[in-house]
Amino acid sequence: MVTVTGFKTKNTTEGKAFNVLILQGDLEFIPSKTTGKFYATARTCSISCTFNEVVCEGLIGKTLPGAIEKMQCEPYDYTVKETGEVIKLDYSYYYNPNPKTVEQEVFQVKVAA
Repeated sequence: MVTVTGFKTKNTTEGKAFNVLILQGDLEFIPSKTTGKFYATARTCSISCTFNEVVCEGLIGKTLPGAIEKMQCEPYDYTVKETGEVIKLDYSYYYNPNPKTVEQEVFQVKVAA
């Protein structure tokens, strides 16, 4: 399950405003690459929508079926907000309303459309 945690208003290249919902996935425990200790986190992503600000505000706290999944992409620069450090990433997160089950992932079972 994912939860709508907020929204942002963005502009197209033509200057037209639209809203995006901010989605957050389930709690995960990830090992630190430097210490090996685990820390708690949750994946987040945004998804474009056709809703106005009033509807977006009303969706905050709603849960949706699905998961936020990691996807490889072309490398891009990302600035860490807390430190200002610029790092290169080659992945992004996206919302998948129909994630694979563990069995489908392990045994490569195809999902009926």
